[in-house]
Amino acid sequence: MTEVGTVVATGAPWQRLSVRMLAVHPVREVLRAWPVLIGLLFFGRARRVDGGLWGLVALVVVVLLGLARWYTTTYRVTPEQVQVRRGLLRREVLTVPRDRVRTVDVTASPLHRLLGLARVVIGTGRSDRQNDGLKLDALSTADAERLRTELLHRPAAVTTQTPVAPGSEAVITRFQPAWLRYGPFSLSGLVIVGVVAGFLSRLANEANVQFGFLETVAGWLARTAVWLAVVEVILLFLVVVAATSTAAYVVAYWGFRLSRQASGTLHIMRGLLTQRSITLEERRLRGVELSETLLLRPVGGARCIAVATGLRVGRGAERGGSLLLPPAPFAEAVRVGADVLGDPVPLTVELVRHGPRAARRRYTRALVTTGAVPVAFGLLWWFAGSPAWLALVALVLPALGVPLAWDRYRNLGHALVGRHLVVREGSLVRRRTALNRDGIIGWNLRQSFFQRRAGVVTVEATTAAGRQRYAAEDVPAGLAVPLIDQALPGLLAPFLDDRLGDRA
Repeated sequence: MTEVGTVVATGAPWQRLSVRMLAVHPVREVLRAWPVLIGLLFFGRARRVDGGLWGLVALVVVVLLGLARWYTTTYRVTPEQVQVRRGLLRREVLTVPRDRVRTVDVTASPLHRLLGLARVVIGTGRSDRQNDGLKLDALSTADAERLRTELLHRPAAVTTQTPVAPGSEAVITRFQPAWLRYGPFSLSGLVIVGVVAGFLSRLANEANVQFGFLETVAGWLARTAVWLAVVEVILLFLVVVAATSTAAYVVAYWGFRLSRQASGTLHIMRGLLTQRSITLEERRLRGVELSETLLLRPVGGARCIAVATGLRVGRGAERGGSLLLPPAPFAEAVRVGADVLGDPVPLTVELVRHGPRAARRRYTRALVTTGAVPVAFGLLWWFAGSPAWLALVALVLPALGVPLAWDRYRNLGHALVGRHLVVREGSLVRRRTALNRDGIIGWNLRQSFFQRRAGVVTVEATTAAGRQRYAAEDVPAGLAVPLIDQALPGLLAPFLDDRLGDRA
């Protein structure tokens, strides 16, 4: 038997998952194994054997594996620990101390909701992908809610702007239908269209399936002028991606609600088909981040993300529970972030600019990078006889690099406001992060060869939350040490004193 953690002998009884999960896991295992089942079917046809029989045998095996999970999984909650015992051939006892519980994520897919079940993931404060916490799939809805309340029922540890009466919650924000206009700019549809296109292409090649409507469209485009066909394909692609992105936005965020509970936790609910409920302790928060993608910025949209210990970032942020607001109006993102921080100033304060040297570095890198492409195509045309129009088209890149460099410099900045360090950077994704200075555990000063020549330095604040490193890029060298000393007074004093002593 393999044990993970330390098991403490207590009188708490071991409990099984809901028996109704027997209707969930076999279906899920079949859905996961459908490529194998289809492969066996086509393999049988190719070898002229009974592929249907082998497919049926594989189906029975998959269903039995799903049923075995219920018989081999038990759990219990003691005053000190949460323990999960699972495994048929390889037994495991997974143990998490209750004081290590950071989040409780309750998810219910359409099949779960039909059966009154929910999947519970107990987050343990570790943000790596191999350790997502304890999973209990599936509990009854009532048991899942009871477990969530029990594990995170602690006295409030923070003072917030929104007062909460005992036993109730204060709603910070909720989904508004007007937010749907930001759906087409979330780009989630681009991923979905790519996956579907890849699947259909693979199916057409492997199973020799013909899609007549695609052949009709291809024939119609072949009879159209090239420039018109290109414009029509681009417009069709944009329409499909926008519609798919909007549909994905509705499915993911319909019914979104962010609220604060009297126990000092933030409660996030969202989802149309699959409903998700995430509870996050506010005492684990180290700040918030406003994220504006290049497509959201022109329409005035932004996301708000929590900087908290044990939660993922990026797309993982949405899975890991740190998304405090989906794409919504920028003013709403600022309001939500200010409510969570308890201070609106860090999200609106004017930042300290990084000066002409930082600007010059951005223009230089942009022009060198984009200028290398037309030069390379020009050399290929001169020595290898490649089409000359490639070099001419590539001349557009340096013209695009100039506004990109200007935007990247315009978005640089930092500030110290009250208890928070504020940094902003990025162009394709502009991020403004307000980090609680009490959560900073160290500093990194980085200076490349070219930065030394330019007299600038990158100042990184390290923390155990979020991306773990938040950088103020290309800060003038004369401002770097004062910035650190003001953020955490006295931290650099011993090193500076030693340096002065060495000089003496």
